[in-house]
Amino acid sequence: MRRPLARNLAVLAVSAAVVSVGAAAPPGPPAAVAKSSAAKVPVAVGYGGAVASVDADASAAGIEVLKQGGNAVDAAVATAAALGVTEPYSSGIGGGGYFVYYDAKSRTVRTLDGRETAPLSADSGLFLENGKPLPFADAVTSGLGVGTPGTPATWQTALDEWGSKRLGSVLKPAERIARAGFTVDATFRSQTESNQARFKNFPDTAKLFLPGGALPVVGSTFKNPDLARTYEELGRKGADAVYGGSLGREIVRTVNKPPVDPASGYNARPGKLSLDDLAAYEAKRQAPTKTSYRGLKVYSIAPSSSGGTTVGEALNILEKTDLSKASEAQYLHRYIEASRIAFADRGRWVGDPAFEDVPTKGLLSQKYADGRACLIKDDAVLTSPLAPGDPSSPAACATAGTAAPTTYEGENTTHLTVADKWGNVVAYTLTIEQTGGSGITVPGRGFILNNELTDFSFAPANPAVHDPNLPGPGKRPRSSISPTIVLDRYDKPVVALGSPGGATIVTTVLQTLTEFVDRGLPLVDAIATPRASQRNAAQTELEPGLYDSPLKARLEAIGHSFKANPEIGAATGVQRLANGKWLAAAEKVRRGGGSAMVVRPTP
Repeated sequence: MRRPLARNLAVLAVSAAVVSVGAAAPPGPPAAVAKSSAAKVPVAVGYGGAVASVDADASAAGIEVLKQGGNAVDAAVATAAALGVTEPYSSGIGGGGYFVYYDAKSRTVRTLDGRETAPLSADSGLFLENGKPLPFADAVTSGLGVGTPGTPATWQTALDEWGSKRLGSVLKPAERIARAGFTVDATFRSQTESNQARFKNFPDTAKLFLPGGALPVVGSTFKNPDLARTYEELGRKGADAVYGGSLGREIVRTVNKPPVDPASGYNARPGKLSLDDLAAYEAKRQAPTKTSYRGLKVYSIAPSSSGGTTVGEALNILEKTDLSKASEAQYLHRYIEASRIAFADRGRWVGDPAFEDVPTKGLLSQKYADGRACLIKDDAVLTSPLAPGDPSSPAACATAGTAAPTTYEGENTTHLTVADKWGNVVAYTLTIEQTGGSGITVPGRGFILNNELTDFSFAPANPAVHDPNLPGPGKRPRSSISPTIVLDRYDKPVVALGSPGGATIVTTVLQTLTEFVDRGLPLVDAIATPRASQRNAAQTELEPGLYDSPLKARLEAIGHSFKANPEIGAATGVQRLANGKWLAAAEKVRRGGGSAMVVRPTP
């Protein structure tokens, strides 16, 4: 009934070989000048390893480390650190993330949960004031929303466990970019402008990102010497600089007494972070989620992120439908409905497993997915919010309890994907939550603190139903981050990918995977295709390429309801080709286009 997988992947490999090839970074360390000379292209094919990210400077930093003999883990940390310079509103050492690593020698996948944690003093009423939930905007731009950063611990742990270089070495490219500067593009200016009003409330943030009170000019050079000094110190002292040193003390002081401009009149609520919170933090080593799809092995991150369970459940729901033979409308209908069902279960069951009984095995059971899949009809649409099922008691077409709405998550995360010449692969998504995080810069340090604790539910949507995502002491808020690595039956990599986008990360990864595996699109085209995102809501979000197409009317005819979303996600990925060759792929247009590079491009 379906196209044989081997043939499908062979077609993809051939297609990959004929796409345009991007340039790699020039040989040797780049000079200390603004911006790398590498072109920002969405696809590159070649040998020696590959890097894909949203930014050319960041991808070049990873390629530089690969050229110097580093492995995929070393290059991933170097790329992430560079993104902390050039994408400071999306990532940085003031945030956290999830790291998925494939070890070529053992052919196994390992993961790190580097999610931020609530203070040990927090309870379920963290965001209640006078018995009522705080307005979301007040929580976002405050010390109260700042969780214990996890990114420095993630970098240190990944390098200690699987890397070949020291932290100080792989931070050098990012340190150089921060000191010499990078060229401001339209995306950076636009993101600064959208944060301008709240950045003005914090003198240190305004001084850095609004010098002279003005927006950065496109084409100008943006320097961050404070961050360069911070990276230099982090490189010398390691992550202990944050979790037991002077940098950590500065973070705690900033969170608990946000440095607000007195003339602004803004009430930046203080946080509750302590030195004990920093000392207790660790990036958790944990087993990945795993599901089988079309004979492939799909690995991702387990809770506290909902990414692995939700993408995995949706794939299991789609497993018995031949999407390769479906029309475009039939494919989108099935994909949308599988997403709706998986999000219904996510909202009810997924939280931090250190505090909640998360039925990960049940959510990823094919038997459970088959029972949920029978809810999908070809000529009708499910009604949202859809009630969850019960993984402990799988039953055909059954729902159980009350629907839980999908909480808001900031969309301006960033993702990078790396492979090396030995066949190791990293898919790493990191974040400071929404665009600009909390808006609070640590004085003299050059980075913004996260507002990740706003990913918690502020209060139960239904007091009669347990909410697994309420705050708690040391608890990690639920995430949608979904870094994914797919292996073949011999446990060798096929593709790795991920995306930013808050809760739309799950649907972006799911759609990209199914477009690549089932629909036969080359990876760069699977990333570029117009997206739909259904998250157990009354309406499905569509990008313009679908919203303005005839497909919208065909889907509306069977009951779908849509609203426009100008941009969903910004994925990157790598694909293993034959004979040691790699393909790196990134966005063609979203966020100004991404940057794919390889060490040695093919002619």
